[in-house]
Amino acid sequence: MQPKSNIVHLPVYQPGKPVEDVKRELGLTEVIKLASNENPFGCSESAKEAVIHEISNNASIYPDGASVELTKVLADRLGVSTDSIIFGCGSDEVILMLTRAFLVPGDETIMADQTFSVYKHNAEVENARVVEVPLVNGKHDLPAMLARITDRTKIVWVCNPNNPTGTIVSKEEIDAFMKQVPSHVLVVLDEAYVEYVTDPSFPDGIELLPSYKNLIVLRTFSKIYGLASLRIGYGVGHPDVVRFINQVREPFNTSRVAQAAAIAALKDEAFVAECRDRNSEGLNYMREQFDRLGLPYFDAHGNFIMFDAKLPSPQVFDALLRKGIISRAGWQFYPTYIRITVGSREQNEKFITALEQVLQEAAVLG
Repeated sequence: MQPKSNIVHLPVYQPGKPVEDVKRELGLTEVIKLASNENPFGCSESAKEAVIHEISNNASIYPDGASVELTKVLADRLGVSTDSIIFGCGSDEVILMLTRAFLVPGDETIMADQTFSVYKHNAEVENARVVEVPLVNGKHDLPAMLARITDRTKIVWVCNPNNPTGTIVSKEEIDAFMKQVPSHVLVVLDEAYVEYVTDPSFPDGIELLPSYKNLIVLRTFSKIYGLASLRIGYGVGHPDVVRFINQVREPFNTSRVAQAAAIAALKDEAFVAECRDRNSEGLNYMREQFDRLGLPYFDAHGNFIMFDAKLPSPQVFDALLRKGIISRAGWQFYPTYIRITVGSREQNEKFITALEQVLQEAAVLG
């Protein structure tokens, strides 16, 4: 059998290492996973109840392929029309559908050189030409991205906050950018971590939609809502754009369980607010500790922070792993940086203790 020639070189996505694997491989009894930006506080109790109800009563019934009830609830929350929303198996699938709907071989797509890897992967599956623009201090360089747009450009990706660096572009910056982007270019504003952001300069992508038909905003229930295992995310854009994406959407691409949990999660605003507050406390603690240890870090606005360990990141990753901390390393343009998810207070303190030990051991060996 012969696969498509343009996919044979593509790497397989590597998720954060599972806790169970680390316990088994290293003989550890306690392992803290701070690698995948999951919510350490779980999900809303009402979402759990919705899951139990669906599994108990409707497991044998196909889901609503159009997610009608969830769409109505979300549209009311966001103040948009129901035909402006599309759901996917995580926002990852919406990214896949965007590339399937808009990119053909030879098209160009622009993104940062260190951002969410799924953009590049799916663009290359469609045999599009990927144009990568270097980050500046870990932040999207929107003027440089604008300068790379050509007649062959179809999609520009802006991850805000950016994964893995956690930096943001402001409302003023994205608005100035959008005013100059040609109408034939679709801009994808990925706001997977929007609910965590407290900076007043941060743009609400939904508010920009009435001004720009060529903008689509991505969000997810995997992060602050704590529904990562249920795989549900969404895109919001002009109805014409959403219709094109819907034409390549697989039937029943989100489950009854995920839809029900998402509806319940949206209604539990108190849970979201609590998670945002606890995350802000965790970020402040991390910043204080990195300052104390003399370790530079990017200005973080999601539920993770990326810092310079001043050692090869694979070395730090392995050393932390042996102390029961799963982190994320291996960033091409930041070879000494580690990305760490903000956990509970106890988890954060155990991570800092382990990190100090790793740095001390490296100093002795060095």
